[in-house]
Amino acid sequence: MSDTAPYASKPEHSLGRLHGTGPSPTRSEFQRDRDRIIHSTAFRRLQQKTQVFLQYGGHFRNRLTHTLEVSQMARSMARALRLDEDLAEAVALSHDLGHTPFGHAGERALHAAMAPYGGFDHNIQAMRVVTRLENRYAEHDGLNLTWETLEGILKHNGPLTNADGSPHGKYAQEGLPAGLDDIPAVADLRLSSFASLEAQTAAIADDIAYNAHDIDDALRAGLITLADLADVPLAGPIVREVLARYPDIAPKRQAHEVQRRLITRAIEDVIATSAANIAASGVTSAEDVRNAGRTLVTFSPSAAEAERGLKNFLFERVYRHETVMGPVRQSETVVTDLFARYMATRDLPGRWGGAAASAPDDSHLARIVADFIAGMTDPYALDEYQRLFDARPDFR
Repeated sequence: MSDTAPYASKPEHSLGRLHGTGPSPTRSEFQRDRDRIIHSTAFRRLQQKTQVFLQYGGHFRNRLTHTLEVSQMARSMARALRLDEDLAEAVALSHDLGHTPFGHAGERALHAAMAPYGGFDHNIQAMRVVTRLENRYAEHDGLNLTWETLEGILKHNGPLTNADGSPHGKYAQEGLPAGLDDIPAVADLRLSSFASLEAQTAAIADDIAYNAHDIDDALRAGLITLADLADVPLAGPIVREVLARYPDIAPKRQAHEVQRRLITRAIEDVIATSAANIAASGVTSAEDVRNAGRTLVTFSPSAAEAERGLKNFLFERVYRHETVMGPVRQSETVVTDLFARYMATRDLPGRWGGAAASAPDDSHLARIVADFIAGMTDPYALDEYQRLFDARPDFR
């Protein structure tokens, strides 16, 4: 059906959807998933959800622009590796649908508030969005995505459990998130296996996009200069190269040239390394990929080490900068206070109020409140805060 490699996911071999649909004469099953995601309400809300900087305007990234950048990179790498581009795009477009308002600050606050009720995990929330909370269709809740897209959303960062069911990776320290036993799908999502190469491509595209656009936004915000990056792993050699070749052009042009080269080299490194990994692994099918025992779409060892160094720099110099942290603390207060007020009064607007009023206990009520808050845009969360507390934090 398409000129993809044997180890790529094949839409014609999809395990299908929970609710059966007739075949499309013009689109593959993964193309249909992509389109359903793009047309969802949750996807549109990303345009008013924070990525890193809690400042509106100024050309800073938001969740939507970040998601589009991830999608473009995932497609480029999928094409080079002869994977199914549409599945890679569908996973990339949906990977952040479960994020709260106010970026990771909002997620931390909601996770803390939900601690007595199983916590909050944005990846599990994305699954709730696409399987339950989107209510556009006449015959079912959710977007009714294929098994492969659901698997990619859930496991794009790797397995959640080991073969014996014990927590894997980061979950070994944190414990498995609540809700894993309540994901409607046409077949078992197999928490201990790896996801498809397409999902792995979306995951590493997320890392590349984060690094590149956080540098760009930090430069734009004046938190760092290009000179600050000269000795930073991964970015430093490119900065020195650009400043030497283009010493007299405007700083904004220098910054864009650095960002452009950083993205290109990261993607080229991933393509070359992943092609070698795939060849060495001997996988000949998507099922082989799931049972390969390791992630196959990766940076080279040297690039991975440099990328960790860049992330450390960004954490110390950007994410913990007071210009960022001041609004972060305010936004955490907004989420914490909204959660507490809704739990105490059940005063949620619209259909959410009806659901809250009929919740049989605090555990069910908390999940309704978490679903409601996680779906908010930044401006809507501030509107609700003003309605309930007659106050409005100003992050600018």
